[in-house]
Amino acid sequence: MTSADLADFPHPPPDHRIAYSTDPLQFCDLRLPNGDGPHPVAIFIHGGQWKAEFDISHSDKLTDALARNGIATWSLEYRRVGNEGGCWPGTFLDIGQGVDHLRNIADQYALDLAQVITMGHSAGGHLAIWAAARTNIPVDTELGVEDPLSVRGVLGLAPAADLRGLQTTQFCGDVINQLMGGSPDEYPDRYRWGDPVELSAGDLPQLLIIGKYDLVWAPAGLSYYKIAKARGDNVQMVEATESGHFEMIDPDSSTWPLVLSSASRLFRDA
Repeated sequence: MTSADLADFPHPPPDHRIAYSTDPLQFCDLRLPNGDGPHPVAIFIHGGQWKAEFDISHSDKLTDALARNGIATWSLEYRRVGNEGGCWPGTFLDIGQGVDHLRNIADQYALDLAQVITMGHSAGGHLAIWAAARTNIPVDTELGVEDPLSVRGVLGLAPAADLRGLQTTQFCGDVINQLMGGSPDEYPDRYRWGDPVELSAGDLPQLLIIGKYDLVWAPAGLSYYKIAKARGDNVQMVEATESGHFEMIDPDSSTWPLVLSSASRLFRDA
């Protein structure tokens, strides 16, 4: 499966589209399971190399499938490279604000704030790990906020979570320089608080799924896993033996049961 195949994905509408701030890109799609709740919630962050041309729509199929399997989904749209207000710090602030906005709607939609995970694919995997770790960002820094929402764990699907490595190799062109405004040498504090290689999630359970046939993005996920494991983070990696980069976000693929069971495992065991 390639990125071109995503164009054929269906786009089931959300139950609710809810703004978390004033920009047209600052909204979340809420999908609810059947039943009265309270529902566990996966905060989902889509990928697409952090770029404006890849929006929330290609993740509709996945978030709809999670909701049909008993997990409410709070799917974040956010300003990206190429959007006004995107890049540093706007992209990160959007993710944090969208995550925290879940508190404002939890009672209305019977969402269980004690049963929340972050989840993301590729660039969204980086942001999902960052969102889960941001409780460790000091309040007096550019991305720091009072009392960020705590989560039970994070599920990274092919997470592009080594920004320093991607910037050094220029693997995805100049996108990391655009996202962060420059290199780690130029902006060490930005990487300190925005790159999960440097910002540890500590004891928070992290589960990473990396495709066996993902020859393009797997190295970034594996690099992050090795660094996080070596420093003592609570991180596990699972190889998706029948997946490349995109099969894991397709609920019709043979990899979907692994993704679904991994999300359920975080709710159960974290």
